[in-house]
Amino acid sequence: MIKVALTIAGSDSSGGAGIQADLKTFTAFGVYGASAITALTAQNTRGVAAIAHLEPSFVAAQIDAVVEDFAVAAAKTGMLSSAAIIDLVADRIRTRAIPKVVVDPVMVAASGDVLLDPGAVASMREHMFPLAIVVTPNLREAEILVGRTVTDPAGMRRAARELVRMGARAALVTGGALEGDALDVFFDGREIHELAAPRRRTGRVHGAGCTLSAAIAACLARGDSLADAIESAKRYVTRAIEAGPSIGHGSQPLDHLVPALAEKPSRQ
Repeated sequence: MIKVALTIAGSDSSGGAGIQADLKTFTAFGVYGASAITALTAQNTRGVAAIAHLEPSFVAAQIDAVVEDFAVAAAKTGMLSSAAIIDLVADRIRTRAIPKVVVDPVMVAASGDVLLDPGAVASMREHMFPLAIVVTPNLREAEILVGRTVTDPAGMRRAARELVRMGARAALVTGGALEGDALDVFFDGREIHELAAPRRRTGRVHGAGCTLSAAIAACLARGDSLADAIESAKRYVTRAIEAGPSIGHGSQPLDHLVPALAEKPSRQ
């Protein structure tokens, strides 16, 4: 039977990030995708022009409608733009016992546009982190969450440990903005793992963080372990970046239709 994954996130009118990227990624991994939209954005690869926030009660209605009909095997959260939305989503995840939740603490777009009310950061840490099987911030988001600069692998390792101390079961700090290989740091609550891949693009990439967290959720929905899900997701994102189409005039979109490898990683 096909597995169901749920994305709770904002809509990206350009199709490169948000729920559009999530649903395409779920499909690439052979998982049925459902969605609960938290906000509508008018954006393209160059930036965000406008945001329309949905009523929290309507976000709740979407989540309830999905889980009342489908057996959701895993979920991911993306753009939760206010404390009210964060609190409500956390409540629905707890009340509906939604399993294997990947929390992508979306705060800043690739263009630099801020997507999260600064006052909502504390709510993210307090209410979403305890529900997360893993949190997946990029460097800028990690800085905001831990309250200090994160500019190198040592800082990423410290941040990953701090994020777990805040309540998440595991943390994956993504270092796409660093020079050299694309390095991500994964702390599983016991050990640090550094995951490196050759850099395939120079300049900004649009939607890589959303795609990575969606790929992790898809693999978890299929039954993969968290470590295997992260490795499979990183390989998929690397290929999707490499195959990204030459469209738009800003950050480079990904090609979400690249094959997602079905085999489990060979990690010992």
